[in-house]
Amino acid sequence: MLRPVPNIRVSSLNQGELNQSGEYILYWMVAQRRLKWNFALQRAVEWSAKLDKPVLIFEPLRVAYPWASARFHRFIIEGMRDNQAHAERLSATYFPYVESSEGEGRGLLHKLAQSACLVITDEYPCYFIPKMTSSAAQRAEVLFEKVDSNGLLPLRSSGRVFTTAASFRRHLQKTLLPFFAPEHFPVVDPLKMSATAKGAKIPEAALDQWSIANIDDLLNGGIERLPIDQSVTPADEGGADCAESRVRMFIESRLPRYHYDRNALEGGAASGLSAHIHFGHISVHHIAQLAFESCEWSPEQVAPKPSGSREGWWGASKAVEAFIDELITWRELGFAFCFHRPDDYDQYDSLPEWALKTLTTHQDDNRPYVYSLEQFESSQTHDPLWNAAQNQLVEEGRIHNYVRMLWGKKIYEWSESPRAALENLIHLNNKYALDGRDPNSYSGIFWCLGRFDRAWGPERQIFGKLRYMTSDSTMRKLKAKGYQKRYAQRGSLNEEMADLFAQ
Repeated sequence: MLRPVPNIRVSSLNQGELNQSGEYILYWMVAQRRLKWNFALQRAVEWSAKLDKPVLIFEPLRVAYPWASARFHRFIIEGMRDNQAHAERLSATYFPYVESSEGEGRGLLHKLAQSACLVITDEYPCYFIPKMTSSAAQRAEVLFEKVDSNGLLPLRSSGRVFTTAASFRRHLQKTLLPFFAPEHFPVVDPLKMSATAKGAKIPEAALDQWSIANIDDLLNGGIERLPIDQSVTPADEGGADCAESRVRMFIESRLPRYHYDRNALEGGAASGLSAHIHFGHISVHHIAQLAFESCEWSPEQVAPKPSGSREGWWGASKAVEAFIDELITWRELGFAFCFHRPDDYDQYDSLPEWALKTLTTHQDDNRPYVYSLEQFESSQTHDPLWNAAQNQLVEEGRIHNYVRMLWGKKIYEWSESPRAALENLIHLNNKYALDGRDPNSYSGIFWCLGRFDRAWGPERQIFGKLRYMTSDSTMRKLKAKGYQKRYAQRGSLNEEMADLFAQ
């Protein structure tokens, strides 16, 4: 029997009523773009069993989302390919839809909802998704639920905004363990659990106006015809199948050395999963379970008292504890912040008071180098290591984890003001990074300006009390000559030419 989704993960977006005469349960997939380990789909199947009605899975993709590009479109559509194949194997009804022009899909969700018993969608605490789902729910006549599949700790269990990772870690150690019980983990493959979930019919009135996406055509040249930013080219493969392969490869070959080797530039042990997690192609519950299974961990091994320490509390291997701290503590810290600060998580004034004070104090300090957004974007700075990082971002949609921190710190140092630095950081990250536009990436951006950090001494020019980083120290720490050479740009400025752009 399919177990129910925990109530703490389900909430209503409107005052609509259940339409028991509807033809299906509609799952509007917008963030957790997968058919396994998905609480929202599990909730749809749960309603399917209650009402004896099938499930219609609707995964749309419009062309006018912020920073829309061939890179993000292809990654999402590769996920659609895998979802379509899995749904076909289980005889489930899956409706992928991709706009070919702006506004073409307007009205489709409403049309599908008219024949639904209720609508279920994903809860996601940032980007345009909260406003989009809320607006759609207010226009719907039927019950509209959102389901939280974001992390191991339900968003509503985070309680408040946490200002540091250490304080959030203590909270996790006090509250997270009960959520490892089986009833708090998603069902692996909910569509397999119920015959009633299968056989939904897409309304003819919808298909007369909107066509099911031809995924093969899109992946074989069709994306290039869409009105999206074609200059941001595809960089990595998306989809649930690729994500599953990547996580198992990571668990087997890199996780055992994660605690000491994840920052290595050559053959490092980083997971490489952030983009797959961001687009919802793999569940953090699934990743965490595989990580803990790798060291035969069980909840009985947890220390009796919360310590707030990064090591030792879990009672797992050092490698697993280091990885879990990144996967749960740091990632879900950002999700909790966005959840509790929905109106300003991406605004300059959301920075902690001490950071705002030191930024204001030093905003008029003389900056030896000041670059425009265009110069940053085209890697036209005096610093070869920074240029290499920006080139990696543009070409691959990612930056090596440690170098990414330096990349952000230098954008602050070389921008004309702290507010301009934040604008530059958000634009560059969200335009190019496959894992951008995500609570976790906003954590990284704002960390460069003091969020989740503390005041540091000695007080410096430009940085004030912000944590300070240099390219020289990073080069020494990471032995980065090979990295710098690999991502050197043909048109980068040398140190002599850099003075032309300095102020």
